[in-house]
Amino acid sequence: MVIQVLGSHSDDCAPPIVFVGRNRAGNWVAREKRGSFGGLFINRAEALKYALLKNGRHPESVIEVTREIELDIPIP
Repeated sequence: MVIQVLGSHSDDCAPPIVFVGRNRAGNWVAREKRGSFGGLFINRAEALKYALLKNGRHPESVIEVTREIELDIPIP
């Protein structure tokens, strides 16, 4: 697995880690590490915009993955 960290910044309060990448169908996915939120997007820019919005604008906590990633959100 190859990952690329988009930015670097340290903070006392750790924001959620969000993975961004493509699924098997080629759609862009943004998904919180534990699956508490996520979505499918038409392009990389929209997936990154969503990831930053959901994690409080912390680019250091957005990780772009080069392997396939699926939107696996647990159902309560």
